[in-house]
Amino acid sequence: MSNPSAMIENSRYEQACDQAIAMCHGNLRSTIKALIMANEYLEAELEELQAAVAAGCAPTDPPRAGSHAA
Repeated sequence: MSNPSAMIENSRYEQACDQAIAMCHGNLRSTIKALIMANEYLEAELEELQAAVAAGCAPTDPPRAGSHAA
């Protein structure tokens, strides 16, 4: 028996893949490059936030889910 929530999650990822590919005009290499660059940016931002929290310069409470959802 299929898990409905897993099917919805998979559909969400499929749709996100389609959108990313479309944004790169169907060029898969450009899509992968853009995703790698976005991931590196997010990793750098996470490191900055972790450093700020460690230095006591940022709140330690995690943001509420959906507050910055696109």
